[in-house]
Amino acid sequence: MMLLARSALLAALTLSLALACGPGRGYGRRKHPKKLTPLAYKQFIPNVAEKTLGASGRYEGKITRNSERFKELIPNYNPDIIFKDEENTGADRLMTQRCKDKLNSLAISVMNQWPGVKLRVTEGWDEDGHHFEESLHYEGRAVDITTSDRDKSKYGMLSRLAVEAGFDWVYYESKAHIHCSVKAENSVAAKSGGCFPGTSQVQLKDGRKKAVMDLKPGDAVLAADEAGKLVYSDFVMFTDRDPSTRRVFYVIETKAQKITLTAAHLVFVLGNSTSDIQAMRATFASEVKPGQKVLVLVGDEGRLSPVVVERIYTEEHQGSYAPVTSHGTIMVDRVLASCYAVIQDHRLAHWAFAPVRLAYGLSSFLLPQSAQPSNSTTQPDGIHWYSRLLYRMGTWLLDKRWLHPLGMPAQSS
Repeated sequence: MMLLARSALLAALTLSLALACGPGRGYGRRKHPKKLTPLAYKQFIPNVAEKTLGASGRYEGKITRNSERFKELIPNYNPDIIFKDEENTGADRLMTQRCKDKLNSLAISVMNQWPGVKLRVTEGWDEDGHHFEESLHYEGRAVDITTSDRDKSKYGMLSRLAVEAGFDWVYYESKAHIHCSVKAENSVAAKSGGCFPGTSQVQLKDGRKKAVMDLKPGDAVLAADEAGKLVYSDFVMFTDRDPSTRRVFYVIETKAQKITLTAAHLVFVLGNSTSDIQAMRATFASEVKPGQKVLVLVGDEGRLSPVVVERIYTEEHQGSYAPVTSHGTIMVDRVLASCYAVIQDHRLAHWAFAPVRLAYGLSSFLLPQSAQPSNSTTQPDGIHWYSRLLYRMGTWLLDKRWLHPLGMPAQSS
Protein backbone atom coordinates (compact mmCIF):
# COMPACT_ATOMS: atom_id res chain seq x y z
CA MET A 1 0.00 0.00 0.00
CA MET A 2 2.81 2.43 0.89
CA LEU A 3 4.59 1.59 -2.37
CA LEU A 4 1.46 2.28 -4.40
CA ALA A 5 0.84 5.54 -2.53
CA ARG A 6 4.37 6.77 -3.22
CA SER A 7 4.13 5.74 -6.86
CA ALA A 8 0.79 7.53 -7.12
CA LEU A 9 2.28 10.76 -5.80
CA LEU A 10 5.11 10.50 -8.31
CA ALA A 11 2.64 9.87 -11.13
CA ALA A 12 0.51 12.82 -9.99
CA LEU A 13 3.50 15.15 -10.00
CA THR A 14 4.72 13.93 -13.38
CA LEU A 15 1.24 14.12 -14.89
CA SER A 16 0.71 17.66 -13.63
CA LEU A 17 4.07 18.78 -15.00
CA ALA A 18 3.43 17.09 -18.35
CA LEU A 19 0.03 18.68 -18.71
CA ALA A 20 1.28 22.08 -17.56
CA CYS A 21 3.97 22.21 -20.26
CA GLY A 22 3.25 24.32 -23.30
CA PRO A 23 2.73 27.91 -24.33
CA GLY A 24 0.80 30.46 -22.36
CA ARG A 25 0.12 31.06 -18.70
CA GLY A 26 -1.80 28.86 -16.38
CA TYR A 27 -1.17 25.65 -14.53
CA GLY A 28 -2.30 22.16 -15.30
CA ARG A 29 -4.06 22.61 -18.62
CA ARG A 30 -3.47 24.17 -21.95
CA LYS A 31 -5.83 26.99 -22.71
CA HIS A 32 -7.13 26.90 -26.25
CA PRO A 33 -9.49 29.61 -27.39
CA LYS A 34 -12.81 28.01 -28.20
CA LYS A 35 -15.17 29.51 -30.72
CA LEU A 36 -18.73 29.19 -29.53
CA THR A 37 -21.34 28.56 -32.20
CA PRO A 38 -24.94 29.63 -31.43
CA LEU A 39 -27.60 26.95 -31.67
CA ALA A 40 -30.06 27.24 -34.54
CA TYR A 41 -33.75 27.71 -33.83
CA LYS A 42 -35.33 24.35 -32.87
CA GLN A 43 -31.90 22.71 -32.49
CA PHE A 44 -31.25 20.56 -29.41
CA ILE A 45 -28.05 19.16 -27.93
CA PRO A 46 -27.38 16.30 -27.60
CA ASN A 47 -29.23 15.30 -30.74
CA VAL A 48 -31.44 12.72 -29.02
CA ALA A 49 -34.79 12.87 -27.27
CA GLU A 50 -34.74 14.63 -23.89
CA LYS A 51 -35.81 11.65 -21.77
CA THR A 52 -33.33 9.13 -23.15
CA LEU A 53 -30.14 7.83 -21.58
CA GLY A 54 -27.89 10.03 -23.71
CA ALA A 55 -29.67 13.19 -22.53
CA SER A 56 -31.51 13.89 -19.26
CA GLY A 57 -32.86 10.39 -18.73
CA ARG A 58 -36.28 9.09 -17.97
CA TYR A 59 -39.08 10.82 -16.08
CA GLU A 60 -39.18 9.60 -12.48
CA GLY A 61 -42.51 10.99 -11.30
CA LYS A 62 -44.08 14.30 -10.33
CA ILE A 63 -42.89 15.99 -7.13
CA THR A 64 -45.48 17.80 -5.03
CA ARG A 65 -45.07 19.75 -1.82
CA ASN A 66 -46.51 16.79 0.10
CA SER A 67 -44.36 14.10 -1.49
CA GLU A 68 -41.30 12.48 0.08
CA ARG A 69 -39.17 13.65 -2.82
CA PHE A 70 -39.96 17.32 -2.19
CA LYS A 71 -36.82 17.43 -0.03
CA GLU A 72 -34.80 16.89 -3.24
CA LEU A 73 -35.73 20.41 -4.36
CA ILE A 74 -33.43 23.22 -3.26
CA PRO A 75 -34.20 26.95 -3.50
CA ASN A 76 -31.88 29.05 -5.65
CA TYR A 77 -31.36 32.56 -4.30
CA ASN A 78 -28.52 33.50 -6.63
CA PRO A 79 -28.66 37.32 -6.95
CA ASP A 80 -27.22 37.08 -10.45
CA ILE A 81 -30.32 35.26 -11.70
CA ILE A 82 -33.73 36.88 -12.20
CA PHE A 83 -36.66 34.58 -11.45
CA LYS A 84 -39.94 35.56 -13.08
CA ASP A 85 -42.02 33.75 -10.41
CA GLU A 86 -45.36 34.76 -11.93
CA GLU A 87 -47.17 32.43 -9.48
CA ASN A 88 -45.62 34.40 -6.60
CA THR A 89 -44.98 31.15 -4.72
CA GLY A 90 -41.22 30.83 -5.18
CA ALA A 91 -41.75 27.64 -7.20
CA ASP A 92 -39.48 28.79 -10.02
CA ARG A 93 -36.58 28.96 -7.56
CA LEU A 94 -36.96 25.30 -6.56
CA MET A 95 -34.81 22.75 -8.42
CA THR A 96 -32.53 19.77 -7.93
CA GLN A 97 -28.95 20.34 -6.81
CA ARG A 98 -27.64 19.36 -10.24
CA CYS A 99 -29.94 21.83 -11.95
CA LYS A 100 -28.94 24.55 -9.48
CA ASP A 101 -25.23 23.93 -10.09
CA LYS A 102 -25.60 24.16 -13.88
CA LEU A 103 -27.82 27.23 -13.66
CA ASN A 104 -25.36 29.08 -11.40
CA SER A 105 -22.54 28.23 -13.79
CA LEU A 106 -24.59 29.54 -16.70
CA ALA A 107 -25.33 32.79 -14.84
CA ILE A 108 -21.60 33.54 -14.69
CA SER A 109 -21.18 32.78 -18.39
CA VAL A 110 -24.04 35.13 -19.29
CA MET A 111 -22.52 38.03 -17.35
CA ASN A 112 -19.13 37.38 -18.97
CA GLN A 113 -20.64 37.18 -22.45
CA TRP A 114 -22.84 40.27 -22.12
CA PRO A 115 -21.73 42.69 -19.35
CA GLY A 116 -24.73 44.21 -17.61
CA VAL A 117 -27.04 41.36 -18.68
CA LYS A 118 -28.26 38.66 -16.30
CA LEU A 119 -29.77 35.22 -16.73
CA ARG A 120 -33.57 35.12 -16.40
CA VAL A 121 -35.63 32.04 -15.48
CA THR A 122 -39.22 32.09 -16.71
CA GLU A 123 -40.17 28.56 -15.60
CA GLY A 124 -38.65 26.21 -13.04
CA TRP A 125 -40.41 23.62 -10.91
CA ASP A 126 -44.08 23.36 -11.90
CA GLU A 127 -46.60 22.39 -9.23
CA ASP A 128 -49.66 23.59 -11.14
CA GLY A 129 -49.71 21.24 -14.14
CA HIS A 130 -48.99 23.85 -16.81
CA HIS A 131 -46.69 21.58 -18.84
CA PHE A 132 -47.20 18.44 -20.89
CA GLU A 133 -47.46 15.06 -19.22
CA GLU A 134 -44.16 13.75 -17.78
CA SER A 135 -42.44 17.12 -18.15
CA LEU A 136 -39.18 17.34 -16.21
CA HIS A 137 -40.44 20.68 -14.87
CA TYR A 138 -42.56 18.57 -12.49
CA GLU A 139 -39.36 17.17 -10.95
CA GLY A 140 -37.43 20.43 -10.71
CA ARG A 141 -35.04 19.12 -13.37
CA ALA A 142 -35.88 21.66 -16.07
CA VAL A 143 -35.80 25.42 -16.51
CA ASP A 144 -36.89 27.77 -19.29
CA ILE A 145 -34.52 30.70 -19.64
CA THR A 146 -33.96 34.02 -21.40
CA THR A 147 -31.63 36.96 -20.92
CA SER A 148 -32.72 39.79 -18.64
CA ASP A 149 -32.95 42.20 -21.60
CA ARG A 150 -35.11 39.69 -23.51
CA ASP A 151 -33.04 40.30 -26.62
CA LYS A 152 -34.04 37.41 -28.87
CA SER A 153 -30.91 37.83 -30.97
CA LYS A 154 -28.95 36.51 -27.98
CA TYR A 155 -30.94 33.30 -27.54
CA GLY A 156 -28.91 31.18 -29.95
CA MET A 157 -25.72 32.00 -28.06
CA LEU A 158 -27.53 31.61 -24.74
CA SER A 159 -28.36 28.06 -25.81
CA ARG A 160 -24.71 27.37 -26.54
CA LEU A 161 -23.65 28.80 -23.17
CA ALA A 162 -26.16 26.46 -21.50
CA VAL A 163 -24.55 23.49 -23.26
CA GLU A 164 -21.11 24.65 -22.10
CA ALA A 165 -22.44 25.09 -18.54
CA GLY A 166 -23.17 21.36 -18.44
CA PHE A 167 -26.93 21.02 -18.84
CA ASP A 168 -27.69 17.49 -19.99
CA TRP A 169 -30.16 18.63 -22.67
CA VAL A 170 -30.58 22.08 -24.21
CA TYR A 171 -33.33 22.96 -26.68
CA TYR A 172 -33.80 26.26 -28.53
CA GLU A 173 -37.48 25.54 -28.15
CA SER A 174 -39.21 28.79 -29.06
CA LYS A 175 -38.55 32.40 -29.94
CA ALA A 176 -39.52 33.23 -26.34
CA HIS A 177 -37.19 30.97 -24.33
CA ILE A 178 -34.58 28.21 -24.17
CA HIS A 179 -35.42 24.91 -22.47
CA CYS A 180 -32.71 23.17 -20.39
CA SER A 181 -32.83 20.02 -18.30
CA VAL A 182 -30.61 17.72 -16.26
CA LYS A 183 -30.39 14.11 -15.17
CA ALA A 184 -32.01 12.98 -11.92
CA GLU A 185 -29.79 13.10 -8.84
CA ASN A 186 -30.33 9.40 -8.09
CA SER A 187 -30.74 8.21 -11.65
CA VAL A 188 -28.78 5.17 -12.75
CA ALA A 189 -28.04 7.23 -15.84
CA ALA A 190 -26.68 10.22 -13.92
CA LYS A 191 -23.25 8.87 -13.02
CA SER A 192 -22.27 5.50 -14.37
CA GLY A 193 -18.49 5.37 -14.37
CA GLY A 194 -17.11 2.57 -16.51
CA CYS A 195 -17.86 -1.09 -15.86
CA PHE A 196 -19.11 -4.43 -17.15
CA PRO A 197 -21.90 -6.55 -15.63
CA GLY A 198 -20.49 -9.11 -13.22
CA THR A 199 -21.72 -12.01 -15.35
CA SER A 200 -19.76 -10.94 -18.44
CA GLN A 201 -17.27 -13.62 -19.46
CA VAL A 202 -13.50 -13.52 -19.97
CA GLN A 203 -11.21 -16.29 -21.21
CA LEU A 204 -8.38 -17.64 -19.04
CA LYS A 205 -5.03 -18.95 -20.27
CA ASP A 206 -6.09 -22.56 -19.67
CA GLY A 207 -9.08 -22.06 -21.97
CA ARG A 208 -11.72 -21.84 -19.24
CA LYS A 209 -14.30 -19.05 -19.15
CA LYS A 210 -14.73 -16.98 -15.99
CA ALA A 211 -17.22 -14.34 -14.91
CA VAL A 212 -15.69 -10.89 -14.50
CA MET A 213 -16.93 -10.69 -10.91
CA ASP A 214 -14.94 -13.83 -10.01
CA LEU A 215 -11.54 -12.59 -11.20
CA LYS A 216 -8.64 -12.71 -8.76
CA PRO A 217 -5.21 -11.03 -9.00
CA GLY A 218 -2.90 -13.20 -11.06
CA ASP A 219 -5.59 -14.65 -13.33
CA ALA A 220 -4.19 -14.54 -16.88
CA VAL A 221 -7.00 -13.33 -19.13
CA LEU A 222 -7.18 -12.89 -22.89
CA ALA A 223 -6.35 -9.35 -24.00
CA ALA A 224 -4.47 -7.63 -26.84
CA ASP A 225 -1.33 -5.54 -27.18
CA GLU A 226 -1.06 -2.15 -28.92
CA ALA A 227 -0.70 -3.80 -32.32
CA GLY A 228 -3.87 -5.84 -31.84
CA LYS A 229 -2.04 -9.10 -31.24
CA LEU A 230 -3.76 -11.45 -28.78
CA VAL A 231 -1.92 -11.95 -25.48
CA TYR A 232 -2.71 -13.29 -22.04
CA SER A 233 -2.46 -10.50 -19.48
CA ASP A 234 -2.51 -10.63 -15.68
CA PHE A 235 -5.62 -9.31 -13.96
CA VAL A 236 -4.32 -6.68 -11.53
CA MET A 237 -7.31 -5.14 -9.71
CA PHE A 238 -10.80 -3.72 -10.01
CA THR A 239 -10.97 0.04 -10.36
CA ASP A 240 -14.57 -0.39 -9.28
CA ARG A 241 -16.40 -3.35 -7.79
CA ASP A 242 -20.09 -2.98 -6.96
CA PRO A 243 -22.22 -6.14 -6.63
CA SER A 244 -25.50 -4.44 -5.71
CA THR A 245 -26.30 -1.23 -7.62
CA ARG A 246 -28.60 -1.45 -10.64
CA ARG A 247 -27.14 0.42 -13.57
CA VAL A 248 -27.87 1.18 -17.21
CA PHE A 249 -25.51 -0.49 -19.69
CA TYR A 250 -25.03 -0.07 -23.41
CA VAL A 251 -25.25 -3.27 -25.46
CA ILE A 252 -23.16 -3.13 -28.65
CA GLU A 253 -24.29 -6.00 -30.86
CA THR A 254 -22.85 -7.56 -33.98
CA LYS A 255 -24.35 -10.43 -35.96
CA ALA A 256 -22.90 -13.07 -33.63
CA GLN A 257 -21.48 -11.29 -30.55
CA LYS A 258 -22.34 -8.51 -28.17
CA ILE A 259 -20.58 -6.63 -25.40
CA THR A 260 -22.35 -4.94 -22.49
CA LEU A 261 -20.71 -1.98 -20.77
CA THR A 262 -21.52 1.40 -19.25
CA ALA A 263 -21.71 4.55 -21.36
CA ALA A 264 -18.38 5.99 -20.15
CA HIS A 265 -16.35 2.81 -20.76
CA LEU A 266 -13.91 2.69 -23.69
CA VAL A 267 -14.21 0.10 -26.43
CA PHE A 268 -12.02 -0.30 -29.52
CA VAL A 269 -13.62 0.51 -32.87
CA LEU A 270 -12.74 0.94 -36.53
CA GLY A 271 -14.46 3.19 -39.03
CA ASN A 272 -16.76 1.54 -41.55
CA SER A 273 -14.28 2.24 -44.36
CA THR A 274 -11.39 0.16 -42.99
CA SER A 275 -10.63 -3.30 -41.65
CA ASP A 276 -7.05 -2.54 -40.63
CA ILE A 277 -6.70 -3.54 -36.98
CA GLN A 278 -3.76 -1.13 -36.67
CA ALA A 279 -6.29 1.70 -37.14
CA MET A 280 -8.30 0.76 -34.05
CA ARG A 281 -9.10 3.55 -31.62
CA ALA A 282 -10.78 3.65 -28.25
CA THR A 283 -14.08 5.47 -27.93
CA PHE A 284 -16.80 5.77 -25.30
CA ALA A 285 -19.50 3.11 -25.54
CA SER A 286 -22.14 5.83 -25.76
CA GLU A 287 -20.47 7.20 -28.91
CA VAL A 288 -20.30 3.94 -30.88
CA LYS A 289 -22.57 3.98 -33.93
CA PRO A 290 -24.08 1.17 -36.02
CA GLY A 291 -21.91 0.62 -39.08
CA GLN A 292 -18.66 1.04 -37.16
CA LYS A 293 -16.65 -2.11 -36.42
CA VAL A 294 -15.59 -3.70 -33.16
CA LEU A 295 -12.83 -6.28 -32.78
CA VAL A 296 -14.21 -9.75 -32.14
CA LEU A 297 -12.48 -13.04 -31.29
CA VAL A 298 -13.17 -15.56 -34.06
CA GLY A 299 -11.97 -19.07 -34.88
CA ASP A 300 -10.97 -21.96 -32.65
CA GLU A 301 -7.34 -20.86 -32.49
CA GLY A 302 -8.39 -17.29 -31.83
CA ARG A 303 -7.75 -14.17 -33.85
CA LEU A 304 -9.19 -10.68 -33.89
CA SER A 305 -11.48 -9.71 -36.74
CA PRO A 306 -13.31 -6.41 -37.35
CA VAL A 307 -17.07 -7.03 -37.31
CA VAL A 308 -19.78 -4.50 -38.11
CA VAL A 309 -21.97 -3.20 -35.28
CA GLU A 310 -25.58 -3.89 -36.23
CA ARG A 311 -27.48 -2.32 -33.36
CA ILE A 312 -27.02 -0.61 -30.01
CA TYR A 313 -29.51 -0.57 -27.14
CA THR A 314 -29.56 -0.31 -23.35
CA GLU A 315 -30.27 -2.76 -20.54
CA GLU A 316 -30.29 -2.59 -16.76
CA HIS A 317 -28.18 -5.00 -14.72
CA GLN A 318 -27.42 -5.39 -11.05
CA GLY A 319 -23.74 -5.32 -10.23
CA SER A 320 -20.85 -3.71 -12.11
CA TYR A 321 -17.13 -4.48 -12.24
CA ALA A 322 -14.18 -2.67 -13.85
CA PRO A 323 -11.17 -5.00 -14.20
CA VAL A 324 -7.66 -3.77 -15.03
CA THR A 325 -5.05 -5.96 -16.69
CA SER A 326 -1.32 -5.45 -17.18
CA HIS A 327 -1.88 -4.60 -20.85
CA GLY A 328 -4.81 -2.26 -20.19
CA THR A 329 -7.10 -4.22 -22.53
CA ILE A 330 -9.42 -7.19 -22.05
CA MET A 331 -11.56 -9.50 -24.18
CA VAL A 332 -15.06 -9.46 -22.67
CA ASP A 333 -17.68 -11.73 -24.20
CA ARG A 334 -15.23 -12.18 -27.14
CA VAL A 335 -15.08 -8.42 -27.90
CA LEU A 336 -11.97 -6.31 -27.28
CA ALA A 337 -12.40 -3.45 -24.80
CA SER A 338 -10.18 -1.07 -22.91
CA CYS A 339 -9.85 -1.48 -19.15
CA TYR A 340 -10.39 2.26 -18.75
CA ALA A 341 -13.29 4.68 -18.71
CA VAL A 342 -14.39 8.30 -18.19
CA ILE A 343 -11.30 9.81 -19.90
CA GLN A 344 -11.36 9.57 -23.70
CA ASP A 345 -7.61 8.86 -24.12
CA HIS A 346 -6.83 5.15 -23.59
CA ARG A 347 -3.06 5.64 -23.76
CA LEU A 348 -3.06 8.43 -21.19
CA ALA A 349 -5.21 6.31 -18.87
CA HIS A 350 -2.88 3.34 -19.29
CA TRP A 351 0.14 5.53 -18.54
CA ALA A 352 -1.57 6.90 -15.43
CA PHE A 353 -2.01 3.35 -14.10
CA ALA A 354 1.71 2.58 -14.39
CA PRO A 355 2.17 2.87 -10.58
CA VAL A 356 -0.53 0.22 -10.10
CA ARG A 357 1.22 -2.15 -12.48
CA LEU A 358 4.56 -1.47 -10.79
CA ALA A 359 3.14 -2.17 -7.33
CA TYR A 360 1.44 -5.33 -8.59
CA GLY A 361 4.64 -6.57 -10.23
CA LEU A 362 6.71 -6.02 -7.09
CA SER A 363 4.12 -7.60 -4.81
CA SER A 364 3.86 -10.61 -7.12
CA PHE A 365 7.64 -11.01 -6.99
CA LEU A 366 7.87 -10.63 -3.21
CA LEU A 367 4.75 -12.66 -2.47
CA PRO A 368 4.03 -15.11 -5.30
CA GLN A 369 0.39 -15.92 -5.95
CA SER A 370 1.01 -19.52 -4.90
CA ALA A 371 1.82 -18.27 -1.41
CA GLN A 372 -1.53 -16.48 -1.07
CA PRO A 373 -4.77 -18.21 -0.01
CA SER A 374 -6.75 -19.19 -3.11
CA ASN A 375 -9.95 -17.78 -1.68
CA SER A 376 -8.45 -14.52 -0.44
CA THR A 377 -10.35 -11.31 -1.14
CA THR A 378 -7.84 -8.49 -1.19
CA GLN A 379 -10.06 -5.66 -2.43
CA PRO A 380 -13.21 -4.32 -0.77
CA ASP A 381 -16.31 -3.31 -2.72
CA GLY A 382 -16.47 0.21 -4.09
CA ILE A 383 -14.32 2.50 -6.19
CA HIS A 384 -10.59 2.01 -5.65
CA TRP A 385 -8.91 5.00 -3.98
CA TYR A 386 -6.38 5.31 -6.82
CA SER A 387 -9.21 5.62 -9.36
CA ARG A 388 -10.75 8.42 -7.30
CA LEU A 389 -7.39 10.17 -7.11
CA LEU A 390 -6.92 10.02 -10.88
CA TYR A 391 -10.47 11.25 -11.50
CA ARG A 392 -9.94 14.26 -9.23
CA MET A 393 -6.65 15.00 -10.95
CA GLY A 394 -8.39 14.75 -14.32
CA THR A 395 -11.08 17.26 -13.34
CA TRP A 396 -8.36 19.67 -12.18
CA LEU A 397 -5.90 19.25 -15.03
CA LEU A 398 -7.88 18.33 -18.14
CA ASP A 399 -10.39 20.17 -20.25
CA LYS A 400 -13.85 18.87 -19.40
CA ARG A 401 -14.26 17.75 -23.01
CA TRP A 402 -11.74 14.97 -22.26
CA LEU A 403 -14.07 13.49 -19.63
CA HIS A 404 -17.30 11.65 -20.23
CA PRO A 405 -20.33 13.62 -18.93
CA LEU A 406 -21.56 10.60 -16.97
CA GLY A 407 -18.28 10.69 -15.08
CA MET A 408 -17.62 8.75 -11.92
CA PRO A 409 -20.30 7.92 -9.36
CA ALA A 410 -20.10 9.72 -6.05
CA GLN A 411 -20.68 6.38 -4.35
CA SER A 412 -19.72 3.01 -5.65
CA SER A 413 -20.10 2.69 -9.40
